[in-house]
Amino acid sequence: MEGEVNNLIFVWATALISLYYCNKVTNLIAPGTKRLSAFVPVICIFFYLPIRLTTVHLAGTTSFFITWLANFKLILFAFDKGPLYSNPPLPVSKFILTACVPIKLRSKDGGGSKSGSKSPINYSLKFVVFLLLLKVYNYEEYLHPLVKMALFCVHIYVVLDVGLAMVAYAARAVVGFELEPQFDEPYLATSLQDFWGKRWNLMVTGILHPTVYLPVRSISGRYLTKKWAPFPAVMATFIVSGLMHELIFYYIGRLKPTGEVTWFFVIHGLLAGVEVVGKRMLGGRLRVPAVVSGPLALGLVVSTSFWLFFPPFLRCNTEVRSCKEFLAFLELVVRRRFVAPNDVSCPYF
Repeated sequence: MEGEVNNLIFVWATALISLYYCNKVTNLIAPGTKRLSAFVPVICIFFYLPIRLTTVHLAGTTSFFITWLANFKLILFAFDKGPLYSNPPLPVSKFILTACVPIKLRSKDGGGSKSGSKSPINYSLKFVVFLLLLKVYNYEEYLHPLVKMALFCVHIYVVLDVGLAMVAYAARAVVGFELEPQFDEPYLATSLQDFWGKRWNLMVTGILHPTVYLPVRSISGRYLTKKWAPFPAVMATFIVSGLMHELIFYYIGRLKPTGEVTWFFVIHGLLAGVEVVGKRMLGGRLRVPAVVSGPLALGLVVSTSFWLFFPPFLRCNTEVRSCKEFLAFLELVVRRRFVAPNDVSCPYF
């Protein structure tokens, strides 16, 4: 554990220094390919840094924060676009925070997301659900594998939603800005387009839209009709998302990628693309009631997750390792004692 902490300090010190360099070099280089070339060494470093970490929590969060989000934000910033670009420029502290944390700053005047901040009751209920799940895990030998997988879906959503909300709260205290929520109650989605585009992991959606969707949409618009032009852009966006998930899973488990996660996103990209094109071609003449389309969309997400998304995730013993790491962290915080996660037994798995 002590070695992992030292690695974490090295990784994030390197990341902060690299982002400071990116912030300052923009004063010397005009936006465009030359500025992007100046960012390439940092982008390569950000692909390397998660290799230094071996725990699920640290390798997973670091690869998501800097290898995916920060790199894509830097690519946009090279062309004076994206959340890092501001006129006047962001102060260094806000620049670094916006680059390496999954947040999107918005002013306190009400601009930004229409959904706004969720109530404390919302997060309290989700925390209660998390505690109930821990109790249910005590009886996992009596649960059908599909039921356990469904509970794990809920577990991941609750942990991500509450965990990212805590990050947002801490960031608000540091920079004094309101922050966009990362999820918008995805269980209320009425279609795949609604789920992926407006409700699930909105920070990823917000960063993939300008970096992948819009450029591909611009190119496809030259060769395809207006109704069909979005399809290649949607497919490209989901393929890139799949490849980045595949990479993050590798950082977490160090297992050879199988392509299952990528195929999960290819399938959803294909279906979401057909939905987008179909809606454009029908022009709103045929609408499936939300009470029907919503459960169908969620059922499709969950069933394909069981098939393609979770197997490679669980193949790394992610749930057991996460539990042991959390208990080892508690030992460090409560008893001020470094304990290796492998020396801790998890009561839930």
